[in-house]
Amino acid sequence: MRCNRSILARALMALCAAGLALSAPAGSQTAAEPGFNAEDLPELRVIGEIDPTLRKAQAIVNGDVITDTDIDQRLALVLAANGGKVSDEERPRLRLQVLRNLIDEKLEIQEAASNDIKIPDAEVERSYARVAQNFKKSIPAFDAYLRAAGSSPLSIKAQIKGELAWSRVLRRKVEPLVNVGDDEVQAVIAKLNAAKGKDEYHVGEIFLSATPETVARVTDDAARIVGQVRSGASFVAYARQFSEASSAGVGGDLGWVRTEQLNDTVAPVVTALTPGNSAASVSDPIRVTGGVAIMALLGKRQVLAADPAEAILSLKQISLPLAAGTTEAQALEKVKSFQAATQAMGGCGRAEEVGKQLGADVAINDAIKMKDLPPALQNLLGQLSIGQATPAFGSAKDGLRVLVLCGRDDTAAQAKAPSFDEIYSQMNEERVGMRARRYLRDLRRDAIVDYR
Repeated sequence: MRCNRSILARALMALCAAGLALSAPAGSQTAAEPGFNAEDLPELRVIGEIDPTLRKAQAIVNGDVITDTDIDQRLALVLAANGGKVSDEERPRLRLQVLRNLIDEKLEIQEAASNDIKIPDAEVERSYARVAQNFKKSIPAFDAYLRAAGSSPLSIKAQIKGELAWSRVLRRKVEPLVNVGDDEVQAVIAKLNAAKGKDEYHVGEIFLSATPETVARVTDDAARIVGQVRSGASFVAYARQFSEASSAGVGGDLGWVRTEQLNDTVAPVVTALTPGNSAASVSDPIRVTGGVAIMALLGKRQVLAADPAEAILSLKQISLPLAAGTTEAQALEKVKSFQAATQAMGGCGRAEEVGKQLGADVAINDAIKMKDLPPALQNLLGQLSIGQATPAFGSAKDGLRVLVLCGRDDTAAQAKAPSFDEIYSQMNEERVGMRARRYLRDLRRDAIVDYR
């Protein structure tokens, strides 16, 4: 688990992963538009003042106000991360969770202030500029990007400030109390070496804390999240926004773990999941100590064994365009002749010769990782010997293509044991994360929160 619970990443990376498309705001309507008749309006009698800048308080946390606008702008990021595929029934529940997150953020900023930790505005602005650069946008363009999502620059800057403040609180108040012994690290290294060849799992988690009084409600919330993810919503986005584990900042990613590193309740559930991004890769809610967990199995491999996805391939691509107006029957004939020629080619050495005979182009890539190819091609190439070609694939628009496997370097795919420093850092982060969650629970318990 990771200790740095990145509030900024929970919203921003979710927005990035969703590939949010921008659109121009709709033009405002006027009384002159067709179908609108001013004479149909009843007489208007103003009985109160209207302030368009008024923002209604939804909660007051130790004197600090959270407005409905604050909630709406954070909620907009969650909705964008899921492509807007959130039912009307689910939206109020998401809004409530966003409010809980904002309350935690207020408590974290207040705790920083009580420890005389101040985050200068200039530092927030620099961080905001770096975020804009990550999106490959200028600051004005990034401002517009956020507004198009229904959020705002001020909302993101508040998240940045909360992230910086809480990380410094943990650095001052928690990290000095955490110790990891050299003998503990060496014991982990010994276990890794002893487990060589055994299965390990790439795991994601969402953890929702609960007490005996709230566990039923939290389990229901977790079940709704599972339903959304299985319907196509982003597990990473939900983990960043709602998970209370220290791994939330990295989208719930626990990395590669063995069953003995997992909770006894969680381990058998994880091993029964199907790796990938299907509904079968996400667990039902699991009751664990302190709350409820949702697990996702992202991948599976063997400890310190070669990872096929890391293999470096040398490929030649033969591309045959299809003329405009090609009929389906003509295309089928092209596929048949193209495939016959490439399958009988006899290796990479004749690719250019065969390409010239067919009127096809040949391109070379001598250093592409297996994992960088689409999953379907990974499956095909994983079954080929050197010199063999894939079946023809493509479309009428893109033409026909064949990949020829010219070489494969599996030495690059050999898994390396993590270093002493890497294991030490992971163990330290896990322990800081556990203390950080207890710290935040204490802040919640002592807070005065007035809901409006």
